[in-house]
Amino acid sequence: MTKKMEVLPVLFLTLSCLLSSISAQLQIDYYKDTCPDLESIVRQTVTEKYEQTFVTAPGTLRLFFHDCFVQGCDASVILNLPNAEKDHPGDTSLAGDGFDTVIKAKAAVDKDSRCTNKVSSADILAIAARDVVVLTGGPDYPVELGRFDGKISTTASVQNNLPSENFNLDQLTTMFASHGLTLTDLVALSGAHTIGFAHCGRFSKRLYQFNSTHQTDPTLNSTYAQKLMASCPRDVDPRDSIDNDPTSPKS
Repeated sequence: MTKKMEVLPVLFLTLSCLLSSISAQLQIDYYKDTCPDLESIVRQTVTEKYEQTFVTAPGTLRLFFHDCFVQGCDASVILNLPNAEKDHPGDTSLAGDGFDTVIKAKAAVDKDSRCTNKVSSADILAIAARDVVVLTGGPDYPVELGRFDGKISTTASVQNNLPSENFNLDQLTTMFASHGLTLTDLVALSGAHTIGFAHCGRFSKRLYQFNSTHQTDPTLNSTYAQKLMASCPRDVDPRDSIDNDPTSPKS
């Protein structure tokens, strides 16, 4: 098993266990009597969505992280309320394909008369996150279920609860520790960035305005920095994006 494949299940388990705001005891067979085909329904929907666009994978994983890091894994990030979590600047860049994956999977589940209104969106998001790991070459593994959907979602709850692209290692370690997570968890969660992309505006300061001494962050590999500059020139639209991993961005 490659290091990438090893880190993804750790990533998922870390997110699944993040915060203890879920009041029910999670268990693998939580829906065995009420919605026995739940996982196959979700996997089929996620696979169809993934075949339409690869963004389904990083979009769903990032959505799961942003959900879990704020108030626990309760799907509150997808709630369409005034001044909700998704309206916070830290969430406005979440890919629409991540939201669409959950919405379509939830609709497919509710189409099964045995499952209608019995499965939480929080659990569907958790399953979908596992499924995109599998679709991008990671291993399959069981998902514990039984989460409840949150009913409260505010922009204020996101403030200071998501890591910034400008954080250094000490700041990241402190933030993760405040969520009950270790340095190993930080490494595992960072490993999810082996797939997907980054918007130029998120890192352009490190290329052109690092500090008064260095225009470009001296810790960046100089060859790689030049490649980043070529893809994200100084006046580029900050919404333009590049692959996080230039050699294998889809696995």
